[in-house]
Amino acid sequence: MKRTTNRFNWTDGTTNRFGRSRIGSGLTTSNSNARVVQPGQLRPQHAGESNIRLNNVNLGLNSERSRGMMIERLRRQGISDERVLRAMMAVPRHIFVDEGLASRAYEDDALPIGYGQTISQPWVVARMISVLCQDRLPAKILEVGAGCGYQAAVLAQLVPDVYAIERIHGLFQLATAKIRELRLSSRIRLSHADGMLGLAHVAPFDAIIVAAAGITIPKALLEQLTIGGRLIAPEGSTTQRLILIERTGTLSWHREELDAVRFVPLRSGTQI
Repeated sequence: MKRTTNRFNWTDGTTNRFGRSRIGSGLTTSNSNARVVQPGQLRPQHAGESNIRLNNVNLGLNSERSRGMMIERLRRQGISDERVLRAMMAVPRHIFVDEGLASRAYEDDALPIGYGQTISQPWVVARMISVLCQDRLPAKILEVGAGCGYQAAVLAQLVPDVYAIERIHGLFQLATAKIRELRLSSRIRLSHADGMLGLAHVAPFDAIIVAAAGITIPKALLEQLTIGGRLIAPEGSTTQRLILIERTGTLSWHREELDAVRFVPLRSGTQI
């Protein structure tokens, strides 16, 4: 059979590191003379707006494939808890980062989210949650340092009640918007507060996860663990390690050092 050739190269699609996009660049308001006004609009759409929407569509189509590649990489890195892997597969990480970084969202890197903060690399998120959920599944968890809301969204795929604290108001607003976008507001209770103090009025927690490194782990957080509950947090300044703490009694805790990591510093107070 004779193979049909395409005389119009603008319909061939585009190529990126995930393969060839079936959408392609196509005819848009940025590469043709067309200017379309939707019903009710008083002005034509700008080329830049069309490009942004097209990029978002392309990314949305590639997102599931990219997440699948991320999950396979996590398996190779030693993450074996299928519950955690399914939770991370369910959450679109690219919507939690700046649009200019969205194409890197599924790489194993921490990425900036503004205010001198980062979204943790996928392996760290998976590792910390896996440790907390080993041989159990907490019913109520506290996250300290919610950032853009990504880790809280992953936790909400596993845990019925997620409480999260963010001290920087701009990030608190960002996380609130993203959590609402994913329709997780009923499962995640986000507070703008000092994370070092925890949330004593809703304690105790079955698990606490801290996404910033202090010189020591705040005593207030240890005291808000239920007996048998686990806390995981980075500890240190120039040299940091993940620390797992399990509360064994009213006044006793068991401590274990895990992996070397690198986190932003844990700070007290709030920032407007």
